[in-house]
Amino acid sequence: MASHQNQDLSHKAGELTGQAQVKKDEFLNQASNMSQSVQNKASNASQSIQDKASNASQSVQEKASNASESTQNKASNASQSAQNKASDASHTAQDIKDQATHLLQQTTEQVKNMAQGAAEAVKSTLGMNSPNDPNSNSSNTNVKPSNPSINPSNPRI
Repeated sequence: MASHQNQDLSHKAGELTGQAQVKKDEFLNQASNMSQSVQNKASNASQSIQDKASNASQSVQEKASNASESTQNKASNASQSAQNKASDASHTAQDIKDQATHLLQQTTEQVKNMAQGAAEAVKSTLGMNSPNDPNSNSSNTNVKPSNPSINPSNPRI
């Protein structure tokens, strides 16, 4: 009977060893699965952080590029506007100069005509008109200047 008990004990010891081995394997499998799951989650989190950082960096670069382009466009527009205004001012100054030149030419011509008319009037008054002088008007003793501004009866003088 002792041998039968030894066999039973040996058999139970074998079963317990087998059960312990199965439990150990199950525990190691669970630990390995957990470890793999944690590694996957950490890898996913790391990739997500890298993606977010990359997207944020790209967004900042795009905004900086847009701001730079906008600033360049505004500077170009301001420069073009200044050039246009300078050109307009130059044209206006040239127009004023041309008008002043024309006015001086007209005034010079009027003064010349008035002086010539006055000289003719004095010659006529003094009887110094020569009949061969093309500027004298011997048929008309009442000299009327061609320019009304030198007319003695004109109140503007």
